[in-house]
Amino acid sequence: MPLIALTGGIASGKSTIARRLAEHGAVIVDADQIVRDVQTAGSPVLQQIADAFGEGLLSADGNLDRAALGALVFGDEEALQRLNAIVHPAVRVESQRQFDEAFDANKNAIVVYDVPLLAEARAGDVWDLVVVADAPAELRERRLVELRGMDTDTARARIAAQVSDEHRRSIADVVINTSGTLEQTRRQADLLWEKLRDTP
Repeated sequence: MPLIALTGGIASGKSTIARRLAEHGAVIVDADQIVRDVQTAGSPVLQQIADAFGEGLLSADGNLDRAALGALVFGDEEALQRLNAIVHPAVRVESQRQFDEAFDANKNAIVVYDVPLLAEARAGDVWDLVVVADAPAELRERRLVELRGMDTDTARARIAAQVSDEHRRSIADVVINTSGTLEQTRRQADLLWEKLRDTP
């Protein structure tokens, strides 16, 4: 019953790896989705965010204006720390609930936690394996511009705001190089799956 942490910088190809592992039968727990879930309209987390940063971050239907919140905390370390202090504990509780649910349903499940901010928030947790999707910053910048429509300055700033690639690699048990073709990335995910499946 391995619990795998899968992480990588923005536009590193992490989602491609997660999708491939899911095709093989892994249970994927998506940290980004959990963040959205714990911030739904009427949730305690959303109320705490509104209390800390202002009701103006709520739309008319009571949902969080994510773009406005992102703009508010991006580049403001103190504000980001306040936000993380609200969101991260709730994400930790919900992710653990989902891990437990997966293993209760199948004690031999291979559970993969798809988590962008592992190095920043949960590197000290106990994982059976830490997998890092890795590609050079220049290539990730190009992906953000070409595939996500960002301008170059925004893409560069988003990459620079995350921990360094070197730091991410330093916590990895397995590094998957995603700088090649999609098929090459998928093949590395296939090899990882074979290794996980064969682990007693």
